[in-house]
Amino acid sequence: MFSKSKINEPGPKQAEATPAPSAAPAAPVSDYKASAPKAKPAASLLSSDLHITGNVKTTGDIQVEGTVEGDIRAHLLTVGETATIKGEVTADDVVINGRIVGRVRGLKVRLTATARVEGDIIHKTIAIESGAHFEGSVQRQDDPLNPGGRKSAPAAAPAAAAPSAAVQAATAAHKAEG
Repeated sequence: MFSKSKINEPGPKQAEATPAPSAAPAAPVSDYKASAPKAKPAASLLSSDLHITGNVKTTGDIQVEGTVEGDIRAHLLTVGETATIKGEVTADDVVINGRIVGRVRGLKVRLTATARVEGDIIHKTIAIESGAHFEGSVQRQDDPLNPGGRKSAPAAAPAAAAPSAAVQAATAAHKAEG
Protein backbone atom coordinates (compact mmCIF):
# COMPACT_ATOMS: atom_id res chain seq x y z
CA MET A 1 0.00 0.00 0.00
CA PHE A 2 2.73 2.49 0.91
CA SER A 3 5.90 2.54 -1.08
CA LYS A 4 8.95 4.69 -1.00
CA SER A 5 8.96 5.12 -4.76
CA LYS A 6 5.52 6.81 -4.84
CA ILE A 7 6.49 9.24 -2.10
CA ASN A 8 9.65 10.32 -3.92
CA GLU A 9 8.06 10.69 -7.36
CA PRO A 10 7.26 14.39 -7.80
CA GLY A 11 5.63 13.96 -11.23
CA PRO A 12 2.25 12.40 -10.28
CA LYS A 13 1.73 14.66 -7.27
CA GLN A 14 2.19 17.79 -9.39
CA ALA A 15 -0.09 16.40 -12.05
CA GLU A 16 -2.77 15.63 -9.44
CA ALA A 17 -2.39 19.00 -7.74
CA THR A 18 -2.47 21.06 -10.96
CA PRO A 19 -5.92 19.98 -12.25
CA ALA A 20 -7.63 20.46 -8.87
CA PRO A 21 -6.98 24.23 -8.50
CA SER A 22 -7.74 24.96 -12.17
CA ALA A 23 -10.86 22.79 -12.22
CA ALA A 24 -14.41 24.18 -12.13
CA PRO A 25 -14.80 23.90 -8.31
CA ALA A 26 -12.72 27.10 -8.00
CA ALA A 27 -15.61 29.11 -9.49
CA PRO A 28 -18.17 27.98 -6.88
CA VAL A 29 -15.70 28.85 -4.15
CA SER A 30 -15.54 32.41 -5.51
CA ASP A 31 -19.36 32.42 -5.76
CA TYR A 32 -19.52 31.36 -2.13
CA LYS A 33 -17.24 34.25 -1.17
CA ALA A 34 -19.42 36.63 -3.18
CA SER A 35 -22.54 35.48 -1.33
CA ALA A 36 -20.85 35.63 2.08
CA PRO A 37 -21.19 39.45 2.37
CA LYS A 38 -24.90 39.09 1.59
CA ALA A 39 -25.40 37.18 4.84
CA LYS A 40 -27.67 39.09 7.21
CA PRO A 41 -25.67 40.91 9.88
CA ALA A 42 -26.70 40.92 13.53
CA ALA A 43 -29.04 43.65 14.74
CA SER A 44 -27.44 46.89 15.86
CA LEU A 45 -27.97 47.43 19.57
CA LEU A 46 -28.39 50.91 21.00
CA SER A 47 -27.81 50.28 24.70
CA SER A 48 -29.85 51.72 27.56
CA ASP A 49 -27.17 54.30 28.49
CA LEU A 50 -27.09 55.71 24.94
CA HIS A 51 -28.89 58.96 24.05
CA ILE A 52 -29.04 59.86 20.36
CA THR A 53 -30.21 63.21 19.04
CA GLY A 54 -30.67 62.88 15.29
CA ASN A 55 -32.03 60.51 12.70
CA VAL A 56 -31.02 56.86 12.39
CA LYS A 57 -31.28 55.05 9.07
CA THR A 58 -30.27 51.50 8.10
CA THR A 59 -31.34 48.69 5.81
CA GLY A 60 -30.63 46.26 8.63
CA ASP A 61 -32.15 45.59 12.04
CA ILE A 62 -31.98 47.83 15.11
CA GLN A 63 -32.73 47.11 18.74
CA VAL A 64 -33.16 50.29 20.78
CA GLU A 65 -32.79 50.15 24.55
CA GLY A 66 -31.80 53.80 25.08
CA THR A 67 -33.27 57.15 24.00
CA VAL A 68 -33.54 58.46 20.45
CA GLU A 69 -34.77 61.96 19.66
CA GLY A 70 -35.21 61.77 15.91
CA ASP A 71 -36.61 59.58 13.18
CA ILE A 72 -35.66 55.94 12.74
CA ARG A 73 -35.83 53.94 9.53
CA ALA A 74 -34.87 50.26 9.51
CA HIS A 75 -35.86 46.81 8.26
CA LEU A 76 -36.72 45.45 11.72
CA LEU A 77 -37.00 47.77 14.69
CA THR A 78 -37.28 46.38 18.19
CA VAL A 79 -38.01 48.95 20.88
CA GLY A 80 -36.90 47.63 24.26
CA GLU A 81 -38.82 48.11 27.50
CA THR A 82 -36.40 50.81 28.71
CA ALA A 83 -36.34 52.64 25.36
CA THR A 84 -37.91 55.98 24.46
CA ILE A 85 -38.18 57.21 20.89
CA LYS A 86 -39.38 60.73 20.13
CA GLY A 87 -39.85 60.90 16.39
CA GLU A 88 -41.25 59.02 13.42
CA VAL A 89 -40.51 55.31 13.14
CA THR A 90 -40.57 53.55 9.76
CA ALA A 91 -39.74 49.86 9.38
CA ASP A 92 -40.94 46.70 7.69
CA ASP A 93 -41.42 45.09 11.11
CA VAL A 94 -41.85 47.09 14.32
CA VAL A 95 -41.97 45.41 17.74
CA ILE A 96 -42.69 47.90 20.51
CA ASN A 97 -41.96 47.00 24.12
CA GLY A 98 -41.09 50.54 25.24
CA ARG A 99 -42.26 54.09 24.53
CA ILE A 100 -42.71 55.91 21.25
CA VAL A 101 -43.91 59.49 20.94
CA GLY A 102 -44.56 60.02 17.25
CA ARG A 103 -45.91 58.31 14.15
CA VAL A 104 -45.25 54.62 13.55
CA ARG A 105 -45.21 53.26 9.98
CA GLY A 106 -44.75 49.56 9.37
CA LEU A 107 -45.87 46.58 7.34
CA LYS A 108 -46.16 44.59 10.59
CA VAL A 109 -46.58 46.50 13.84
CA ARG A 110 -46.76 44.75 17.22
CA LEU A 111 -47.44 46.44 20.54
CA THR A 112 -46.58 44.20 23.46
CA ALA A 113 -48.12 44.47 26.93
CA THR A 114 -45.40 46.92 28.03
CA ALA A 115 -45.73 49.21 24.98
CA ARG A 116 -46.62 52.91 25.25
CA VAL A 117 -47.37 54.67 21.97
CA GLU A 118 -48.47 58.28 21.69
CA GLY A 119 -49.05 58.88 18.01
CA ASP A 120 -50.65 57.50 14.89
CA ILE A 121 -49.93 54.00 13.61
CA ILE A 122 -50.04 53.37 9.87
CA HIS A 123 -49.73 49.67 9.14
CA LYS A 124 -50.53 46.74 6.89
CA THR A 125 -51.03 44.35 9.83
CA ILE A 126 -51.14 45.16 13.52
CA ALA A 127 -51.22 43.26 16.79
CA ILE A 128 -51.92 44.91 20.13
CA GLU A 129 -51.48 42.83 23.27
CA SER A 130 -53.60 43.34 26.34
CA GLY A 131 -51.99 45.92 28.60
CA ALA A 132 -50.48 48.02 25.82
CA HIS A 133 -51.05 51.76 26.16
CA PHE A 134 -51.93 53.51 22.90
CA GLU A 135 -53.15 57.03 22.23
CA GLY A 136 -53.65 57.94 18.60
CA SER A 137 -55.27 56.68 15.46
CA VAL A 138 -54.80 53.48 13.53
CA GLN A 139 -54.86 53.42 9.75
CA ARG A 140 -54.41 50.41 7.50
CA GLN A 141 -52.64 50.91 4.16
CA ASP A 142 -51.37 48.46 1.59
CA ASP A 143 -48.09 50.40 1.43
CA PRO A 144 -47.64 52.09 4.82
CA LEU A 145 -43.93 52.74 4.27
CA ASN A 146 -44.69 55.18 1.46
CA PRO A 147 -45.83 58.54 2.91
CA GLY A 148 -47.74 59.20 -0.34
CA GLY A 149 -49.62 55.92 0.15
CA ARG A 150 -52.70 57.81 1.35
CA LYS A 151 -53.70 58.53 -2.25
CA SER A 152 -54.09 54.83 -2.96
CA ALA A 153 -56.17 54.08 0.14
CA PRO A 154 -58.98 56.61 0.49
CA ALA A 155 -61.51 53.77 0.63
CA ALA A 156 -59.61 52.22 3.55
CA ALA A 157 -59.72 55.44 5.59
CA PRO A 158 -63.40 55.23 6.57
CA ALA A 159 -63.03 51.56 7.45
CA ALA A 160 -60.02 52.38 9.62
CA ALA A 161 -62.13 54.71 11.78
CA ALA A 162 -64.14 51.82 13.26
CA PRO A 163 -61.12 49.74 14.36
CA SER A 164 -59.58 52.86 15.86
CA ALA A 165 -62.66 53.45 18.00
CA ALA A 166 -62.68 49.77 18.95
CA VAL A 167 -59.03 49.91 19.94
CA GLN A 168 -59.62 53.05 21.99
CA ALA A 169 -62.62 51.46 23.69
CA ALA A 170 -60.62 48.31 24.48
CA THR A 171 -57.79 50.42 25.87
CA ALA A 172 -60.20 52.42 28.02
CA ALA A 173 -61.84 49.21 29.27
CA HIS A 174 -58.43 47.77 30.12
CA LYS A 175 -57.48 50.92 32.02
CA ALA A 176 -60.72 50.66 34.00
CA GLU A 177 -59.90 47.05 34.92
CA GLY A 178 -56.32 47.80 35.95
